[in-house]
Order: sequence, then structure tokens, then C-alpha cells
Amino acid sequence: MIGNTASTWGAVSRLLHWAGAGFLIVLVAHGGWMTEFAPRDARFEHYAWHASVGYALIALMIVRLFWRLGNAVPAVPGTSPERAAALISHWSLYALVLGASFTGWALAGTSRRPLDSTLWGLVRVPPIVSGQDASLRKVFESSHSILAWTLATLVVVHVCAAFWHLAVRRDDVMQRMLTTSRGP
Repeated sequence: MIGNTASTWGAVSRLLHWAGAGFLIVLVAHGGWMTEFAPRDARFEHYAWHASVGYALIALMIVRLFWRLGNAVPAVPGTSPERAAALISHWSLYALVLGASFTGWALAGTSRRPLDSTLWGLVRVPPIVSGQDASLRKVFESSHSILAWTLATLVVVHVCAAFWHLAVRRDDVMQRMLTTSRGP
């Protein structure tokens, strides 16, 4: 099944979810590594690669948001507070992904050598902010870092909640993101 139903996620939603998860893992791990451990003379190439993956994540998230808004969203079992927490955490994940991505994009144009990158060599992505203002760079750098680490923390909470549903609640919340577990 391609689309979602009231009880399960469809193939497109699952693909977009797991692709986004993969991008996030790569971006957080690479971002931490490139800022702390990459050889100084190779950092610019790492920033360009990181930006390219970040631009791909922005595109994926826009597609994912439109797909989610145009499709049914499976019901979350539990009490009203649990459902509210799930809704808030999911929309917070979207906001943090986009916030971290856009602050990274803004940061790319503020370095001594502005990062005029491409989406994996296919489409030129111009900077949304340009100039060598050190104070502006620090704001974007700090914001990007805070948003990225906050996002990483919320992702850990999201994964823990999925396993809680699997092990404690013993419902199908986690399984329905892994496979089509129930019919319409």
C-alpha cells in the first residue's frame, strides 16, 4: 500500500521517514566529526559535502510535509495526553529539522570563503545569507549547533518512545513504521 490509512503508514511515508532518519544520523555524526576532528585543510570540502546532504534533507522534508498533509495519519493509541505528546513531538521534530537545516544553509554564506554549494552536484544552491560578518556567523553557527543537538536529543526520545510502545505498551506503533502491519 502506497498511501497511509487510519491505522498504518503507507510505503511512501515509511520511505520518507527512514530516508530522513538516515540523513539525520549522517548529518549529526558528520557535523560533530568535521568540526572537531577533520584536518583543517580538508574542512571546506567536508562543509560542502555536509551542506549538500543538508540541502537534500530540506528537499526531502518539504516532500514529507506535503505528503503528510495530504494523507491520513494513523491514530496514536493511548490517552489524550499521550496523543497530544505524540503530536507535539512529531511537529517539534519537523520544526527542528527545518530550523537546523535553514540555519546551516544561512551559515554557509557567512564564512571567509562562502560556501556556494550544489545539491550533490546537480542543482546549484545559492547562499540565503551572504557576507563576512563575524557576529552574524557566530549567531548562525551557535543556532545551528543548538538546534542540531536539540534535534538529536529529541530523536533519541522518539526512538525510546517507539521501543516503549513495542516493549511496554505492546501495541503496533513501532511495527507500523517498519512494515504494513494492518489493513485499512
